[in-house]
Amino acid sequence: MSGWSDGPVLVTGAGGFIGSHLTEHLVASGVEVRAFLHYNSRNDPGLLADVPAGVLAGIDKRFGDLRDSDTVRRAANGTTCIFNLGALIGIPYSYQSPRDVVDTNMIGTLNVLEAARENDVGRVIQISTSEVYGTAIYAPIDEKHPLQGQSPYSASKIGAEKLAESFFRSFELPVTVIRPFNNFGPRQSTRALIPTVISQALAGGELRLGSLAPKRDFTYVADTVRGFTAVAGSDRAVGETINLGTGTEVSIGDVVSMVSELVGRELVVKQDPQRLRPKASEVGRLLCDASKAAELCDWRAEIGLEEGLRRVVEWMAPNLARFEPTVYGV
Repeated sequence: MSGWSDGPVLVTGAGGFIGSHLTEHLVASGVEVRAFLHYNSRNDPGLLADVPAGVLAGIDKRFGDLRDSDTVRRAANGTTCIFNLGALIGIPYSYQSPRDVVDTNMIGTLNVLEAARENDVGRVIQISTSEVYGTAIYAPIDEKHPLQGQSPYSASKIGAEKLAESFFRSFELPVTVIRPFNNFGPRQSTRALIPTVISQALAGGELRLGSLAPKRDFTYVADTVRGFTAVAGSDRAVGETINLGTGTEVSIGDVVSMVSELVGRELVVKQDPQRLRPKASEVGRLLCDASKAAELCDWRAEIGLEEGLRRVVEWMAPNLARFEPTVYGV
């Protein structure tokens, strides 16, 4: 099974934040990549437009919708591995449109699993999220921690995980579920916390944020995609669920303080009610136990939060016009 990259590798959600970094990393590593992108009439490849032109030209781009089983089946045909990142990931959006989130995340995953089974794909890496844990009952959080559907988004990802587990148990499909903790890095939208803080800090004026109390385990995106390939290359990981995170937690307030140091000015925060999650839906603490990833896949995070924040500031400063720092994006 170590030959997961001997043929074309399919990446769903390749035009997204993590998907674009994974696709770029795979191409740079000499892997033949087939990128599944959400159809649009402009042939817009999403954030893959940010990768070097030479990399983009070498990617086999397939446009479609994960909810269309025929398109997914054709995209999977002849591939040796599927990284299933395709999903709707906005938690606030899941409050507004839970059916859309459930349809995409669960039916889309079902279609990927069926396509992998029908095409005898050698490996499926199902990308989940630390949000499935909800607020930590104990910490650090290992893979045995109870699952809690504290938002429609997290519930949809729990369902997608269970579908993947069922295909492993029922059909011996070689699936691994990965639960990355909070990711950050260049290209990420202001739907996420760190680019929200940095874009507002660079734009000047006060910061409008939700609660500063929640604690998170932030992982730089380059470490995360390296973790994905490490998991794909480990025979011992088949049928397992594996966390990826740093094992270090910081509060949202701590992030604001670190960004303040990097941009060289004091940041004043004003709480914005629309940026607060419903009380019972807020996840208060996420701290990763990544010992299983180290044991099974020899993976550990290497890039610290301060260094990662510095890289994002350096990337975002000349690209600030791409963002609307004062607009709350769901």
